[in-house]
Amino acid sequence: MLRLIAPDIRFHTSFVEALGEFGESSRDGSGDYAFDFTGLDDPDRFGALVDALRADALPETPRDEAFVPCTYLWMTEDDRFVGFLAIRHELTDLLLNQGGHIGYSVRPGDRRRGRATSALHQSLPAAAGLGIDRVLVTCDEDNAGSRAVIEGNGGLYEDSRFGKRRYWIDAASA
Repeated sequence: MLRLIAPDIRFHTSFVEALGEFGESSRDGSGDYAFDFTGLDDPDRFGALVDALRADALPETPRDEAFVPCTYLWMTEDDRFVGFLAIRHELTDLLLNQGGHIGYSVRPGDRRRGRATSALHQSLPAAAGLGIDRVLVTCDEDNAGSRAVIEGNGGLYEDSRFGKRRYWIDAASA
C-alpha cells in the first residue's frame, strides 16, 4: 500500500536507484531545483539532503527569495521509495501560473499503477492542514496521465497558461 512519509534516510538505496531511473527527465516535487542532488551515493550527503528537505517546511528556514516554504513527502511502498510529492505553502506568480501548490512524480518503473492518484489524494488533508483550502495543481498540456490523476481527485479545470493545464481541488472537503 502506498504511503506518504517525510523524507527519511532509511530509503537511501531505493532513492538513489530511483534517481537513476529518472535520468535527466523531470522530477516534479523532488526539490532538485532548490537543493543539491549530486553525490547522493554518499550517506552523509544524502542525510544532509533529507535534513534540508524536512527543514524546508519551516517558515523560519532560510531560503532563496524566489522559493516558498514547502513540505516534501516521499511516496513509499513496501519499504521502497517510489516517488516525490511537494506541497508548496504559498503561491508566487510563477507557481500561480505554472507550478501550483502540489507537484509530484512517480519513478518511471512504477507508473500507471495508481500511485500518483493515491499520493495526490493522501496529500489533500495535509494541504488543508496547512490552511490551503483550494489547492492548485498543474500539468503539462500533453500529459494525459497526470490530467487523469488530477481530474480523478476532483480537479476542476480553470484554464491553460504557458503550456500548463491549471486545476483547482477543494482540499477542505477531501
